[in-house]
Amino acid sequence: MLILAIIEQKGYIYTIKQGDTLYAIARRFGTTVEAIEQANHLFPPVTDRGLIFPEDVLVVPTSTPSPIMSYVVYPGDGLRGIAASFQTSVDLLAGINNIDNPNLIYIDQLLLVPAFSYEIQSGDTLYRIASRFGTTLEAIEKANSDRPGFQRDVIWPGYHMVIPIPTSTNIFATTPLPGTRIKSGQQVEGYARVFEASVQHQVRDNNNVVVSRERFTTASEGAPAYGFFSSTLPFDRQPTSSSGEVWVYSRSAKDNSIQDLVRIPVTF
Repeated sequence: MLILAIIEQKGYIYTIKQGDTLYAIARRFGTTVEAIEQANHLFPPVTDRGLIFPEDVLVVPTSTPSPIMSYVVYPGDGLRGIAASFQTSVDLLAGINNIDNPNLIYIDQLLLVPAFSYEIQSGDTLYRIASRFGTTLEAIEKANSDRPGFQRDVIWPGYHMVIPIPTSTNIFATTPLPGTRIKSGQQVEGYARVFEASVQHQVRDNNNVVVSRERFTTASEGAPAYGFFSSTLPFDRQPTSSSGEVWVYSRSAKDNSIQDLVRIPVTF
């Protein structure tokens, strides 16, 4: 059984520059060298303890409560490449970070990205992790590219794996996180660029039974902006299976069909 070990504190995705030291990185983000070493398995058999190289990518864990990760812009980065690393769109990444010109980002700029980190447990496999969080091996590999200690066939207990969160072009749900357990009254939050700022949501179990019927909430801004939305998921009936999905989406102004559907795997 996969133990759920989502890191509930803020993590930063940082690419090492020439002259960086773990001590300096730890001071900058208010964390410790030991925490960075553990999160990235910076010790044998991966590497000599604490040994880092320019262009290595690190997860920097902190104690700030917020599971959604931020990416630290590195020289030569572009928004298109960053978006591709997390299986999302340039529009969404620019919108949730209030970037007016997608072609203009700055070194060391902090970008909110659709990802969280998971602490590897003894007995985990990459396949089971991907399945639990509703993603793919390829998406996990891309999100963890250039990280010391990341291999497809060998994963280390204690290592902080970057897990991409499913999005559509216009919707990014930040809560609940994939794989988490929910109950009646669960909060659903995120960002959406939708017609008349109307965001729909419902919950279905894995037998396709509607546990929480369709309701809507209003985002703080309507299209073309990405507005923040927050609502709750009251259960109208008990789930008939142990797992299911939260659906977050919009409806077409033309034919009322579902658009921009984001499906978040959850348990009950």
